[in-house]
Amino acid sequence: MPATSPSSAEALRLDLRGLKCPLPVLRAQKELARLRPGDLLVLECTDPMAAIDLPNLARETGNLYEGCSPGEGFTAYRLRKASAP
Repeated sequence: MPATSPSSAEALRLDLRGLKCPLPVLRAQKELARLRPGDLLVLECTDPMAAIDLPNLARETGNLYEGCSPGEGFTAYRLRKASAP
C-alpha cells in the first residue's frame, strides 16, 4: 500500500477481497482520510454488504460514490475524496 496519495491520473486500489463487514468500510474510511481532495479510491470487494455500506460511507463522510463495476470474482467500488469545505 503506497504511503502517498496517487496522482490525479491514477487511483489508489485496495484489494479487500475476502474481508467481511465491517472491515471493507473501516479500511476505506482510513484510506479516504489520507487522500487529497479529488483523489480516487478503488476498492475490490467480495463482501455483498459492501454494495450497501460503501455508498453509505461516502454519503455520511461527504465523499463521492462514483459507482461500481464487476471484476473477475469481485466488485470494484469507486469513491472520490471530496473537496474540503
